[in-house]
Amino acid sequence: MQACRRDKSDFSRTQAVDRCASRAKSTLIYTHGKVTKKDKRNISWIINKMELHTKPNMSNQEKNAICKVETAFKETTKMDNQDIYGAFQSKDLIVGIEKSENNEAGDSHPTSDHPTSYLETLMHLFKGNVGSGIFALGDAFKNAGIILGPCLTLFLGFICVHAQHMLLNCNEEVRRRVGDSSTVQPGFAGTVELCFATGPLRFRKYSVLIRKLVNVFLCVTQLGFCCVYFVFISKNMNQVLSVYEINISVGVLMAIVLIPIMLSTWIRNLKYLVPLSSIANFLIIVGYIATMYIMSHDLPPIQERKYVASWSTLPLFFGTVIYSFEGITLVLPLKNEMKKPKNFDKPFGVLNVGMVIVAIMFVAIGFFAYLKYGDDVQGSVTLNLGSAIIPGHTDGFLSSLPQCIKICICISILFTYALQFYIPVAIIWPGITSRFGPFAWPTVAEICFRSLLCLVTFILAEAIPHLNLFISLVGAVSSTALALLFPPIIEMVVCWQSATLGIFTITKDILILLIGLLGFVTGTYESITSIVEAFSKQ
Repeated sequence: MQACRRDKSDFSRTQAVDRCASRAKSTLIYTHGKVTKKDKRNISWIINKMELHTKPNMSNQEKNAICKVETAFKETTKMDNQDIYGAFQSKDLIVGIEKSENNEAGDSHPTSDHPTSYLETLMHLFKGNVGSGIFALGDAFKNAGIILGPCLTLFLGFICVHAQHMLLNCNEEVRRRVGDSSTVQPGFAGTVELCFATGPLRFRKYSVLIRKLVNVFLCVTQLGFCCVYFVFISKNMNQVLSVYEINISVGVLMAIVLIPIMLSTWIRNLKYLVPLSSIANFLIIVGYIATMYIMSHDLPPIQERKYVASWSTLPLFFGTVIYSFEGITLVLPLKNEMKKPKNFDKPFGVLNVGMVIVAIMFVAIGFFAYLKYGDDVQGSVTLNLGSAIIPGHTDGFLSSLPQCIKICICISILFTYALQFYIPVAIIWPGITSRFGPFAWPTVAEICFRSLLCLVTFILAEAIPHLNLFISLVGAVSSTALALLFPPIIEMVVCWQSATLGIFTITKDILILLIGLLGFVTGTYESITSIVEAFSKQ
């Protein structure tokens, strides 16, 4: 309604009403794809509201009729927002949002039923960005060089964080435009859709299409993570078992691991996965610290490593780093869950502080992994630990520390699979039920679908058992689109008719787009080429 009042002051009453109606229409189009008779009635609410402000002598009966239409419109908007957030929910919302009645001045964002503090949100951000990709950064630095690698990692990290800020700013702006004060906020796909639905007229018809495109990339990213997890667990467990002279091939181990992983995907309620997530986060941190401890012994001189690697391998570096930094889907739910959402994206807020810590961890493990193992560093540095022991410790716990690290990280990744798997199921399954449902046994049908999707990730992992190349491919194809392509696009769409779209904004967004497109094309091509070469050598 604030936008409508501004229109009224700048234009004639007729122009203001027409513009408000158009804006209301586009707001409804972004979820329905067309305007039904019911939608037209809802659009009339905004027009009626203009009548209410321009006709102070309106009778009480007329005012009551307008209030009834207003109530119906708000109920429709609330249901639409729940649909938008459907990319991140199954039966319960991951982040339950409700309107806070005690917001401080200037902090008018909704907060959750159990809002998180600054430190708690920082831990959630940390846990969401530190996963299996962190152990692949040694291989990434091999493809960039020991000097160029850290510099490019920090540069790409800066761009990714800036893109996350763009998403947050666009989310606030489009929700302000549509006057959205509902209790459930849109996620990544819903925000992108809203940006197009409230942007220039020529772009509004693409709002539904762009939401579906974002959801496709979300599914590809998450299912790609799941494929990587199969390869990661199997290769590490193969080394652990070989130390004890138990020889089982990586392919057979994948089939064995499929059983517990598939059972974990049958958990349909997210709250039952939270304890597994906490255990996984603890184990991954323990594994990181122990790996850094082992790599810090007997380091060779830095002169023995390439300062700058061949330019032909840089696309592989790009894909692996973007795979590791791709946490943009987290920022909206994490901010909405805070007690004081303004503390999330301010200069020393959760996002900036947390990502600085994550970037330092990435650079540290990538640098030491490449310095320690050189060109022999593998797709996961844990595979380089082998059966090695720390010098001077041939007995006791430290002699078996490398195997303990691998077991801890494998358990962590095993528990994480179901969480990563949750998002594509929440995106795809509602569409299947609306198209082919209702089912006689809906629970059985959903479990069968989950099992089939899990089996698809297993087959892909069996087909491409090259961990480093798989990570680079997933990062180049889908993570790049989510982290570097969509944010600058929606910023330009949102600012198209605004004074904030200056030369600096246009130049910046185009440069980020070019970097993303360059990485997308070259990274995908180089990853696929390398996979083909790896198979031809076999």
